[in-house]
Amino acid sequence: MHILIVGAQGQLGRALETVYTGQPSQRVTLWQRPEYDITQPAITDRLAALRPDVVINAAAWTNVDRAEAEPDAAYAANGLGAKYLAEGCNRCGAALVQVSTNEVFAGEPPRIYHEYDLPAPGGVYARSKLAGELAARQVLDRLYIVRVAWLFGPGGNNFPDKIIAAADKLGALRIVADEVGNPTYAPDVATAIAQLITTERYGIYHLVNSGQTSRFEFAQAVLQATGRGNIPLTPIAHTEWPRPVQPPLHAVLINQAAAALGIELRPWQAAVDEYVKQLAVNSNQ
Repeated sequence: MHILIVGAQGQLGRALETVYTGQPSQRVTLWQRPEYDITQPAITDRLAALRPDVVINAAAWTNVDRAEAEPDAAYAANGLGAKYLAEGCNRCGAALVQVSTNEVFAGEPPRIYHEYDLPAPGGVYARSKLAGELAARQVLDRLYIVRVAWLFGPGGNNFPDKIIAAADKLGALRIVADEVGNPTYAPDVATAIAQLITTERYGIYHLVNSGQTSRFEFAQAVLQATGRGNIPLTPIAHTEWPRPVQPPLHAVLINQAAAALGIELRPWQAAVDEYVKQLAVNSNQ
């Protein structure tokens, strides 16, 4: 099987490369900007000419706040990019894994969201990601839509890394306590995506580590795991941390569809512990 990973240098792209590299039955091609720019229509022809069996679109505009100031760029990457890739897949008979986000939902406390609940995105980033889902669905039948949340993993600019850096710099932190979600470890998602592809059961999936938590409790777990449990943390309301756009406060995803196929991700706390161990290994090399 020939797997094309788009956005290969991101957190999820790197994790996917690790999952597939070294498997004798798999051929892996890696695409990354600027050489492969999914915002350009010509990417459709390049994909069709490559003729992979499966395309995993892990590329995205992920700067939520900046998307409010640059909506055209966010929609080009997250909406048109998905459309062009889906068109290329349609022309060569490939399947597509379109990676999306929990932020397509309104996130109204205390709701939790199953795979086929109706989206209601708020800000530009969330609307552009839903646009990508819809564009791919209009073009392609052989489509997996995989929603993730609060993604973290090696090689990324993620919440745990920011918390560690801020704790070391400031010595005390104020963390939002009323935003709740599913911390999700990129290597776990990558493994789950690889399992999902083998089923050939297309549709919408929520691939998140099990359990839910607040940003405050997530930060607590990270600091405890890294030996920084003495750092003072103050819980605050989201209104005390103003942003250009407010992420959904309770866009908690439930993995029902993939779990029915036997694909489940471990608890987020165990994933945090593994990530911290990996950080320690990397720092000693």
